[in-house]
Amino acid sequence: MKKILLIEALANSGSYVLDAAAALDARVFVATHEDVYEGYPTALRDKIHGTVFTDLTDPDRALADLTAFAGTTGIDAVAGCWEFFTPLVAHLAHCLGLPGNDPLRAHACRNKADMAQALLAGRVPAPRTVSVHTAEEAAHALGRAGIPFPVVVKPAEQGGSWGVSVVDSPERLDSAVRLARSWPVAAPHGLPMDQRVVVQEYVPGPEFSLDTVAWRDKYFHLPLVEKHTTGGTFRAETGHTCPAALTPAGLDALRTAAEAALRALGIRNGVAHTELKTAPGRGPVVIEVGARLPGDHLVDVVRRASGIDEARAYLQAVLDEEPDVPEPRRGACAIRFLTPPRAGTFQGVTILGRHDALVGRHITTPAGTAVGDAHDNSARIGHLVFTAPTPAQVNADAARALAHTRVEVS
Repeated sequence: MKKILLIEALANSGSYVLDAAAALDARVFVATHEDVYEGYPTALRDKIHGTVFTDLTDPDRALADLTAFAGTTGIDAVAGCWEFFTPLVAHLAHCLGLPGNDPLRAHACRNKADMAQALLAGRVPAPRTVSVHTAEEAAHALGRAGIPFPVVVKPAEQGGSWGVSVVDSPERLDSAVRLARSWPVAAPHGLPMDQRVVVQEYVPGPEFSLDTVAWRDKYFHLPLVEKHTTGGTFRAETGHTCPAALTPAGLDALRTAAEAALRALGIRNGVAHTELKTAPGRGPVVIEVGARLPGDHLVDVVRRASGIDEARAYLQAVLDEEPDVPEPRRGACAIRFLTPPRAGTFQGVTILGRHDALVGRHITTPAGTAVGDAHDNSARIGHLVFTAPTPAQVNADAARALAHTRVEVS
């Protein structure tokens, strides 16, 4: 029986990894903090064979502790769920002589400032980017680089659209930079965050995500996903649709751009979540890449749409087995996130009428909870999942159901 060391399971994709390991008849040992483990849901704990506690905020100590544990336990593969720990996953796999990504470039998969430099060096089509600490630095750097407004301001290290804003004038840079620097430490581990701020040219056009399993420098692409976001200053993700309706030529162009990004970042054994836009008159542009499984329950969305289990394929790659990524079956799936219409006290969700395409309803916020404005993904109170034969049909069905959905706030 194979043994997998998973560095932190308390993530959106953690349960999918554990389920995939069970299907592969593999045992999973989880590395985490003892206090974080105490907060694991019982259902998650029940899927874990064993644990090893270390300080994941101290890479040198964690690498030593986990190397020793892997040696005595006989670990066959190293995997991860949290983007912030993907460098540790790469370094540990390298130390153990197991399949993984290039440890020398792994930090650029976590840090968007370093990622921009790696993509530039690899001649990957990506937004022009400057990295700064203050609004004054940002104004000067944008002028030197010739980057016009609007621009996107984001933290060098963060996820979930936290701290991200679209800025249309120099006068709004100060508040945007302060917002991007609002998370000096990542919960629940207490991991210090790089306080640099990334400022990028705004790229218009539709947005997509493409997940890719890498094995021995070969790329196995999963179906392309269409991303839905809010407009205006804050661009929180409101949902996803799989597969995205795109021409074969358009899909090939996005795949080519994603592969160039993976090569630039040293992603060679594992999984990557690439976010891209198709800019008018410019073609594919890589926005960013994560060397991890996707969040937002996209593992489930892609599996429902295509029949492909991305978590299983990921574990096969790090176990040095050819990933099982067959041709996708015909079908479509959409997820839509529910957010409060305003700040207040959440009372509940009402969906009027019958909606046959609705196959999953998950309300994650208890009634009586105080909720805020939907500036980022933390405002979500739940999500709805839909399936249909085609992307156009599932988008229409989702829109119809949302039009009859009321998020009640007092």
